[in-house]
Amino acid sequence: MWNDDSPREACGLFGVYAPGEDVARLTYFGLFALQHRGQESAGIAVSDGERIRAYKDLGLVTRVFTEPVLQSLEGYIAVGHTRYSTTGSSTLRNVQPITCSTEQGNIAVAHNGNLVNAHILRMQLEAEGEQFESTNDSEVIVRLIARALDEDDDIVNAIRAMMRQVEGAYSLAILTPTQLIGVRDPFGVRPLSLGRLDDSWVLASETCAFPPIGAEYVRDVLPGEIVVIDASGLRSYEGLPDTHEALCMFELIYFARPDSHLYGRLLYEVRRRMGRLLAQEHPVEADLVIPVPDSGTPAAVGYAAESGIPYGDGLIKNRYAPRTFIQPDQRLREQSVRLKLTPLREVIAGKRLVVVDDSIVRGTTTRQIVRLLFEAGAREVHMRINAPPIRFPCHYGIDMATQRELAAAHHTVEDVRRQIGATSLGYLSIEGLLKAAGQPRHRFCLACFNGEYPIPIPEDVELVKEIFETPFASSRAT
Repeated sequence: MWNDDSPREACGLFGVYAPGEDVARLTYFGLFALQHRGQESAGIAVSDGERIRAYKDLGLVTRVFTEPVLQSLEGYIAVGHTRYSTTGSSTLRNVQPITCSTEQGNIAVAHNGNLVNAHILRMQLEAEGEQFESTNDSEVIVRLIARALDEDDDIVNAIRAMMRQVEGAYSLAILTPTQLIGVRDPFGVRPLSLGRLDDSWVLASETCAFPPIGAEYVRDVLPGEIVVIDASGLRSYEGLPDTHEALCMFELIYFARPDSHLYGRLLYEVRRRMGRLLAQEHPVEADLVIPVPDSGTPAAVGYAAESGIPYGDGLIKNRYAPRTFIQPDQRLREQSVRLKLTPLREVIAGKRLVVVDDSIVRGTTTRQIVRLLFEAGAREVHMRINAPPIRFPCHYGIDMATQRELAAAHHTVEDVRRQIGATSLGYLSIEGLLKAAGQPRHRFCLACFNGEYPIPIPEDVELVKEIFETPFASSRAT
């Protein structure tokens, strides 16, 4: 995959309960709208009221699901998943939704997030005889629900039993033969929204998945809530009583699409507001404001509007380069940004540039961008970042880096500026970020900025992607 140092999301979820509709096709379009949340694999599970059928494979949504595949997935309830791996390697055995048989029938589960105690739970389950088929933490959730269902045929009670054991971030779309269920962890770290399609119901990681299928946003699934949809309609249950809202701030900064809504606000406007506040906090004399496309664009628009400096496009993005599976040779790997971005020399030559981007993780990509702009004739390059310095790793579903790899973890802003070669460097403050979001601090997880983790992290285990890796035989699930 593309070798850059941007933060990476875990995955996108979609679910639909729609008798009389082609739910596999609706899920396909929903996943297509959520493709930005994960590009490694995709899967759809469908129920016709008795049997659950699933199809999943590595690759983009448009490659995995052909017309014959969609036609074979008949039913009236479906869940779908598009993945970027945070626990478990990118192999076929780890593709979701994960299906499992129980005494009450099969279930299929799609998970967005990351568990911090999955290693402990998995060892306990294996000691009790459970045979795991994947190396991701999501299967721990599925096995716990299945075991609870074997003792109690009430799916809500089974989910509650799972929630009492797992710790970490999880939004879930669960399929039973007759039900669609949405679940959100007690902290609400990962988003999950509820939509309406005529008389039917839809679940999605982001509201941007609703318009392509004609659905309308209703509300967010609440932290700790279980939403059950079946022939009786929609019912809400309390999963765990002790909840504390801590939505990942990076959803607002980078992950969610700018046409999605979080906390009732359009994210394009939130990011544009970030740019305005960035201009207030870090003004500079310059000739042109340009974004690092596409994630820096709304903030760059805001920076230009607040500062009065003209806005322009100075970098053109090759939208196919980031997803190539062909690895560049060493020379190109060291200058990999050239495969992704092309400077407009006639636009930037001789100019003092303000360059707006969403974040700096390791700093390698930013350094290459700065070098590229200077080589194209820029006189000055003032980097402006619409996020605070990332000083701590995420353990809740973002694959960004270990702390020792983070550029700002052990270096001052001036140190990072020298490392990337910029004329100046300015980050948006946490206070500015919260002001742009229009929400109080307690509603967000800010751990990657301030190290205050809302869910405690075990001290004795390094949470790495390959923690469960063992030799497995790959086989396509059907």
